[in-house]
Amino acid sequence: MKSVLLLLAALATSFTFTIPALAETPVSAVPLLIPFVDKHELAGAVALVADKDKVLAVETVGYADIARGKKMAPDALFWIASQSKAMTATAVLMLVDEGKIALDDAVEKYLPEFRGQMMVAEKNTNHVLLRKPTHPITIREVLSHMSGLPFKSAIEEPTLDSLPLAAAVHSYAMTPLQTEPGTHYLYSNAGINTAARILEVVSGMKYEDFMQQRLFDPLGMKDTTFWPTAKQVRRLAKAYRPNGAKTDLEEFMVTQLHYPLTDRTQRFPMPAGGLFSTARDTALFCQMLLNRGDLKGRRYLSESAFQELTKRQTPTNVNNSYGFGLNIGSDSFGHGGAYSTGMEIRPQQGLILIWMVQHNGFPGDGKKAQDAFKNWAKERFGK
Repeated sequence: MKSVLLLLAALATSFTFTIPALAETPVSAVPLLIPFVDKHELAGAVALVADKDKVLAVETVGYADIARGKKMAPDALFWIASQSKAMTATAVLMLVDEGKIALDDAVEKYLPEFRGQMMVAEKNTNHVLLRKPTHPITIREVLSHMSGLPFKSAIEEPTLDSLPLAAAVHSYAMTPLQTEPGTHYLYSNAGINTAARILEVVSGMKYEDFMQQRLFDPLGMKDTTFWPTAKQVRRLAKAYRPNGAKTDLEEFMVTQLHYPLTDRTQRFPMPAGGLFSTARDTALFCQMLLNRGDLKGRRYLSESAFQELTKRQTPTNVNNSYGFGLNIGSDSFGHGGAYSTGMEIRPQQGLILIWMVQHNGFPGDGKKAQDAFKNWAKERFGK
């Protein structure tokens, strides 16, 4: 018996049992994002997480201006481009709530220049055959990219902000539809801009004034604008893209916009993609949506309007799942911008994820930085 006990004691001292440590989600996303900056795959980013009531985290990494060594700041300003679509669509839904328009109204009811608009029936190198569409385009269709309107008209050059809204929309009315209304998804700045022009006609207000007075000011979005002031321009993150060899970053000018950005005489508000904003401002808009149209006791959208805004409007036989100014996922909705900004609202987890960068493409694995942030945020703050 004694020998057995001695043998067991010897065995106990010969082996060390180690319980593997569970991987913990880092307190900050910065360590996950720094490698992208160090490898010159990402210039800089502001990454924000919020719930329906408060901001949970604001992470900054990298540079707003690499050449000057200016680090990214939480209040950095970005051109959010097509994220403007969701904000414009929200404003249009306010008029639906007020009974001033209906989603299935024909556009031509409010904009007579669209009466008699034709559609491309056949097209080749030698000729174009036009015919009447089966029905006039509707407000629902222009808000969901199902109208058949093109991305933009031929005269919207050289920049997207070069025409007054009324003139731009008049040019769409003279442009043939590319597809039968309601049958094909065709991503269209022209459609969102047309909806905004209806807002002007019905409300009797300039589009930009309506947005400021009915949405931005009440929500407290102090840095969201079509015309950044000189002071705001100093906070604007520089734009970057891959160099020719796709091995590094190079700074460049945003060619879709007219300069100076402060110019209110040559630059015009573009509802489908003209806004500048910050992570915190964008989060306020998203908090209103996460609260189903309400924020801090003020209602912006009715429950029915909110549901229309955030549900899939595209038919099931169309691959693109789109609402009104929003991409609709299985458990989220949101929108990105042309230069890689993004906002995502995840109702089941009660989270808002805001990703602010100013990139027209990334060298290496730079585009994976956003997913690294999102995965971190969902693990750390998700319900």
